[in-house]
Amino acid sequence: MSFEENIKNLKINLPDAKAPVGSYVATKIIGKLLFISGQISIGENGELIKGKIGKELTTKDGYNAAKRCGLSIISQVKNACDNDLSKIRSCIKLTGYVNSTEEFIEQPKVINGASDIIASIFGDAGMHTRAAVSTNSLPLGVSVEVDAIFELN
Repeated sequence: MSFEENIKNLKINLPDAKAPVGSYVATKIIGKLLFISGQISIGENGELIKGKIGKELTTKDGYNAAKRCGLSIISQVKNACDNDLSKIRSCIKLTGYVNSTEEFIEQPKVINGASDIIASIFGDAGMHTRAAVSTNSLPLGVSVEVDAIFELN
């Protein structure tokens, strides 16, 4: 089954690939590596998912915010590959940043939201290395940001 078929079978609506809002590019290809800039948590309605995990938001809220970041990553991948996900060989690494309280220790559970959606779409090719990092603030007050590295065929 193709990656596109997985998206359809899972009834996933990918968000639009957002243009950068700063002095950087959304994606960059170097050799067979595709780098995806950090994607922030944006809900289905287009509103930013803001707040501190462990204070205003729960671990489950954070998981869902990270899942939205994962969907944005896939949109950026698709855009960089001229809408052809068959150009992807594998997901190499995700780095997830969690806007959380000092006491919060479930960052890996939050970033599982991005990992799970990428694995569900790309199967074995979606299995990746990862870091889940806590931070005291993220751009625009969002709760989660995730960046990625993919390998191209």
